[in-house]
Amino acid sequence: MTQADERVLEFLHEKDIVASPPVIAANINYTSEYISRRCKRLSDGGLLQRVDPKNYKVTELGEQYLAGELEKEDVELE
Repeated sequence: MTQADERVLEFLHEKDIVASPPVIAANINYTSEYISRRCKRLSDGGLLQRVDPKNYKVTELGEQYLAGELEKEDVELE
């Protein structure tokens, strides 16, 4: 988990929205290319769900991570 990963999860959770990497990136001050790669990793790790070809939302596992119910070591993003 990177700081950007946490910010992506926090942004989607706080806004309670489905969003694309460019929208997320514009709101958390990272490049869209970097956030696109991180969203793919977060999706592969089960923390985000891809709802269509461009947009993601936080999963229940992502919500558990944000609530402190999971540790960084419990999440595999490799």
